[in-house]
Amino acid sequence: MRISVDPEQCYGSGDCVHRAPSVFTQVGGLGAVIPGREHDVDAPRVREAAEGCPSAAITIARTEAEGVRV
Repeated sequence: MRISVDPEQCYGSGDCVHRAPSVFTQVGGLGAVIPGREHDVDAPRVREAAEGCPSAAITIARTEAEGVRV
């Protein structure tokens, strides 16, 4: 599984950073995944951050080796 933030959709609310600061940060005022944390799907509150993202910019997807997208 891999976490990503679509910069085209993100409007920089910072909600993801507030909910899961060990995985998300802001770069240029937009949400981003901290380098090296892209696969920390099981980290506390990551799914909550994705589901609660007001711009629906966070995606948790299976990697190619895992198959289909979640």
